[in-house]
Amino acid sequence: MKFSTSPRRPFLKKLALSIAALALIGNATQASAAVGKPEKWELKFGFIKLTDMVPLAIAYEKGYFEDEGLFVTLEAQANWKVLFDRVVSGELDGAHMLAPMPIGSATGALNKAEIISPFTLSYNGAGITVSNAVWEEMKKTVPMEGGKPKHPISAEALKPVLETYKKSGKPLNLGMTFPVGTHNYHLRYWLAAGGINPGIYTATDASGTTNAQAMLSVVPPPQMVPTMEAGTTAGYCVGEPWNQQAVTKGLGVPVVTSENLWPNGSDKVFGVTKAFADKNPNTTIRTVKALIRASAWLDANNNANRPEAVKIISRPAYVGADEKVIANSMTGTFEFEKGDKRPIPDFNKFFRDYYGMPYYSDAIWWATQMRRWGHITEQKPDSWYMEMAKKALRPDIYVAAAKELIAEGKMKATDFPDLDKATFMKPPVKGPLDGIEYDGNKPNEYLEKLPLGLKGNQKA
Repeated sequence: MKFSTSPRRPFLKKLALSIAALALIGNATQASAAVGKPEKWELKFGFIKLTDMVPLAIAYEKGYFEDEGLFVTLEAQANWKVLFDRVVSGELDGAHMLAPMPIGSATGALNKAEIISPFTLSYNGAGITVSNAVWEEMKKTVPMEGGKPKHPISAEALKPVLETYKKSGKPLNLGMTFPVGTHNYHLRYWLAAGGINPGIYTATDASGTTNAQAMLSVVPPPQMVPTMEAGTTAGYCVGEPWNQQAVTKGLGVPVVTSENLWPNGSDKVFGVTKAFADKNPNTTIRTVKALIRASAWLDANNNANRPEAVKIISRPAYVGADEKVIANSMTGTFEFEKGDKRPIPDFNKFFRDYYGMPYYSDAIWWATQMRRWGHITEQKPDSWYMEMAKKALRPDIYVAAAKELIAEGKMKATDFPDLDKATFMKPPVKGPLDGIEYDGNKPNEYLEKLPLGLKGNQKA
């Protein structure tokens, strides 16, 4: 349902909304009396034009929000800072967020606002792309396999390009989407694994360029390709479809995808303020119920629904990119050099294996990267990392929502792991690019293994 927002029809809009709400709330109460009526039924959720906003679009388009008595408006935001600030101010009730945002708020790396996440919207899903000119230089040292570049490609291949830039007296500038964000930390991880220092954030350097060999700057996702085309950046890290758009337009080449940096890590989450969740507990649970159903639909039957999802989010109101570009990654393949299309079935993952659960170990990984690059200014004990993860993530809300769906017969118990025994900690995992093992129970031990960045009791 959509209603005109014309100022000449405010009364009709309010009347229509009220009638719709009464029907929706009545239906929802009958279906799910255990949760109770939504405290707030008219909601506005924000998103950025990226493929991984799709669970929100599907929850809207398939009527899952309506099933919960929620009248939701989805609204695209200009950039991550605007989105985050509008959630904090209450202009948005919740939003598609970068996975580090809630833990960044808990640790103070972002700000002192209390943001919580009861649901993980996506896993994996990001890539690093370089311009054609940079790729031509990198390719000279990239190992080949079967006549094609061997992946994942190390940033070590970028070192000769850095030297060229240095001799010409200009910095190599790479784009990322937000300082306390997924793409900044992925890009830094990749550079550091290849022996390139991306710089440190300090008390006097909010740009994070102290000791940097490559410069990183903020670029909104839809502007990544135009900015690189203009020569302002030589590459970037971002979610889809903006890596595949560079390939389609013949302007750049993706060199690594994020599951090769940190496999199955959280990429985007659904976030609300703690105040909103506390004031509207039923509304929050109902929202998560709708998102669980949407994510399960996206991964059902070996991704059989993905082509339909691609058509939906290609609309201007959502991502607004060509269907073929979105489908390149959403349907289980990924194109690197033009014509070099490879299967990556888990590039976009929504429900499969991890169910949209908020995992403490995911939040802790993001916090290790905040510490590594100076957003967390001093060494903290392992127990502190877990404390912050529990402050940022709310798996209890997720569990309540999942159990309601099972009780209502909308999903089966076998669709989930044992919800009563869940620890919300993933087992240790090795990074495919560098072989370094991450164990969420031992964040300080992990930090000591990583090249570059802050170590031990060093202060930013």
